[in-house]
Amino acid sequence: MKSCLIVDDSKVIRMVAKKILHELSFHTEEAEDGQVALDLCIKHMPDAVLLDWNMPNMNGIDFLRELRKLPGGELPVVVFCTTENDIEHIQEAITAGANEYIMKPFDSGILAAKFSQVGLL
Repeated sequence: MKSCLIVDDSKVIRMVAKKILHELSFHTEEAEDGQVALDLCIKHMPDAVLLDWNMPNMNGIDFLRELRKLPGGELPVVVFCTTENDIEHIQEAITAGANEYIMKPFDSGILAAKFSQVGLL
């Protein structure tokens, strides 16, 4: 079973994403900010990361840059899931190592389509 780390400061978003990902047969872990997520990745590298941009302590882009420096940190497929939709944010995310980018709000169809596009389904 593939694993996905859900990184978002919103408990509601994490709950919705967890429900969808379980339906897609993913094991999930959750983190409320980038620092907690980084600590989890050091212990166990997930197959995928569903990542918010705006979070306290460590935001999504800083987490992504640190993740990609870790041993094995190049492996997880990272899908940004955020309200930041301008081209500058998208380019910054892709340059930092994101594989895909989706907008909030999302639903099961959008998440399944993006995970399929990046080879996770």
